[in-house]
Amino acid sequence: MTPQVLLSPKGPSVSEIVFGTWRLLDDDSRPSIKDTVERLELCLELGITTIDTAEIYGLYTVEAALGSAFKANPGLRDQFQIISKCGIDVPSEEKNSATLPHYNARADNLIRCTEKSLRLLNTDHLDILLVHRPDWLTSADNTGGGINQLMAEGKILHAGVSNYSPSQFDLLNDRLEQPLVTNQIEFSLLRTTPLDDGSLAQCELHHIHPMAWSPLGGGRLFDSSNDAATRIRKCMDGLRDKYDGADDGTLAFAWVMAHPSKPIAILGSNRLERIRSTARATKIKLEHQDWYALWEAAHGCPVP
Repeated sequence: MTPQVLLSPKGPSVSEIVFGTWRLLDDDSRPSIKDTVERLELCLELGITTIDTAEIYGLYTVEAALGSAFKANPGLRDQFQIISKCGIDVPSEEKNSATLPHYNARADNLIRCTEKSLRLLNTDHLDILLVHRPDWLTSADNTGGGINQLMAEGKILHAGVSNYSPSQFDLLNDRLEQPLVTNQIEFSLLRTTPLDDGSLAQCELHHIHPMAWSPLGGGRLFDSSNDAATRIRKCMDGLRDKYDGADDGTLAFAWVMAHPSKPIAILGSNRLERIRSTARATKIKLEHQDWYALWEAAHGCPVP
């Protein structure tokens, strides 16, 4: 069973691995409500009780698919913590006023999008709302005002951000009546920037668990033409027996989750066997030198 952890000192409890829905509708044949329910029920069986979604996922269609599953199975929604994100507008039927992709974290847009998410998800609140990307043209006062209003109205219980730099995080946090509970960032063996840019250190300083998206490098870990991925998998071959035969994906998740900030890793697979195997990552505690061996493999050089 995947353990539950307190996301931040004043935040909610979430599962150490989160079911991500970015590619929920990416199968060759659109998954049925039954298919979606099967995935969600397996997550619950494994102790994965947190779902990560976003307004923009599936070009604005994933939230409705999740909501249909919840509507068809009363009581299912209440067994999960739901995280959703908004603040990205791209030209589409949904965003017919957008003429090019852009970020929009204005208060009125956050409120409007969150209210729509609640309708589509068939719920009266989000456990966590994340601002999907920093909007360079909207002030922290404006964005913060929208979040404060949504929280005061009970439409969101907590707020966080995604893809924010440490300084952007601090600025928005200063404008909120309740502190941000997480920063969802891209972190993997194929993107180790958060180790050096202050993102993970900031979370550790404030006792906040970051969330890590694309722990498998967006699938690049399995790309035989990617030199870094090839080195990483070769290194994993030498570690597999030590960690009870764990596969490459499970070891990659364990590497991400080993950082002292204790990142919450987002699982993006629709395959039931992958969901099962990845859940094992919470049981794997990489030895100190094994973690660094994988870092060396990723970078193709010894540590500085």
